Amino acid sequence: MDQINFFKCLADETRFNIVMLVLGNNEQCVCDLTEKLQLSQPKISRHLALLRSSGLLQDRRQGQWVYYSLNPNLPTWCIDVLNTLKNADLQPQIERPFSQIKSYCE
Repeated sequence: MDQINFFKCLADETRFNIVMLVLGNNEQCVCDLTEKLQLSQPKISRHLALLRSSGLLQDRRQGQWVYYSLNPNLPTWCIDVLNTLKNADLQPQIERPFSQIKSYCE
């Protein structure tokens, strides 16, 4: 994982929120993410596929469910950045309706 791809993955609001939820809960399935983010399953799955193919997340299958967790082979600097973001009290953005989240890129 290089710095550019790492930050590109986190630059998308949905992917950022997915990673923060996975980091905060150690593991999440698609159904948990769709409920918490109030987004469709196909949209969540598309973002999860990108996060998995980039190496940020890994998945494991248990019966019909697929669970996603942080890739334990990420470089230390990636883990440090993610833990800093997790501890920066950004979690409330996930809980608010998306219409109330201010976009800093507009």
